[in-house]
Amino acid sequence: MIIPNRVGIEERPDILDTKQRFGYWEVDTVLGKQGTVTIVSLVERKSKMYLIRKVPKKSTEDVCRTSGAILWHYRHHVHTITADNGKEFCTHESIAKKLKADVYFANPYASWERGSNENFNGLLRQYIPKGTDLRTVTDEEIAKV
Repeated sequence: MIIPNRVGIEERPDILDTKQRFGYWEVDTVLGKQGTVTIVSLVERKSKMYLIRKVPKKSTEDVCRTSGAILWHYRHHVHTITADNGKEFCTHESIAKKLKADVYFANPYASWERGSNENFNGLLRQYIPKGTDLRTVTDEEIAKV
């Protein structure tokens, strides 16, 4: 699937690499067993604040609505969002408009370009192993991570 109006990570300002300013976010999804329930994960690059929330499925609507809702609390501190090329982020323009932020996309198969998020998702797997049916994981358990 082609993401409409996709802006590649190579167009992201170099200042983001210095992590000197709060407000540069990375977003991803963590799948549950057989794609039943998904976790949306967000990391703020400077502070390493990691925010996660369950969504019923890995649909564009669920992922974008939840990402936007999580970030709305930090709306004055959301300058950029960097995502992978998953189809769940194809409505990125609505989040960008709502939060007045720029959205960039990593290159395909280049997870290191969103290294903070990938690292935290790996740590999440220590608490919620791959193959776990996320329907059995409570919101309280998610909050403890």
